[in-house]
Amino acid sequence: MKKEILSEIAIYSGEVEPPEGFEINRESLALDVLTFQAKDSKDFPFSKTLDVLNTYLREHINLKYRFQLISKNIRGTAYKSKETSFPLLNVDPMDLIHSADYTLLYGIEVEKCSVRILYDDNRNTGRVRALPLETNKFILFPSTQTYYIINNNRANSLNFIQTIIYESI
Repeated sequence: MKKEILSEIAIYSGEVEPPEGFEINRESLALDVLTFQAKDSKDFPFSKTLDVLNTYLREHINLKYRFQLISKNIRGTAYKSKETSFPLLNVDPMDLIHSADYTLLYGIEVEKCSVRILYDDNRNTGRVRALPLETNKFILFPSTQTYYIINNNRANSLNFIQTIIYESI
C-alpha cells in the first residue's frame, strides 16, 4: 500500500532575527505605513528598513524551507482598537496564473492581534485556523487562502502590519 499526498496547506511563522548590523527599525516602518495609508497610494514607499526586512525574510525562507520568493506587492495597514478587517484574498480567482503564491504578514508593532485563516479540509469546509500575530514576528501562508485580522488592542493604540505578497520561483 502506498500513500501519495496531493495537496498541502502549509503555514510558516517565526521571529525576525536579522544579523547584527541589519536591525529592523520598526518605528520607521510604522511611519511608512501611516504615510502609505494617508496618501492612499498604490505603491508602498521604498525604504532601507523595508528592504532589509524583505531581504531577510526571503533569504531566511529560502534557507530554512527551500523555496525562493520574489516580492510582487507590498502594503501596510494600521488597525485601530477593536477593528477587524474584511475577509482578504490576495489572488484573482479568474487569473490564477498571474496571481501571487504566498502572503506574508509581519507585525511591525502589534498588541493582542490575531490572524484567522479560512481553509477546507476535504469535506470539512469552512475551517478556521487562528494564529496570534506578535511584534517582530511573521506568518506566511498560501495566497489562495482567505484571511482576516482581528484586533483586541487597547483604546488609542494602533496595530501596524506589513503585508508582502510573493511569487514563488
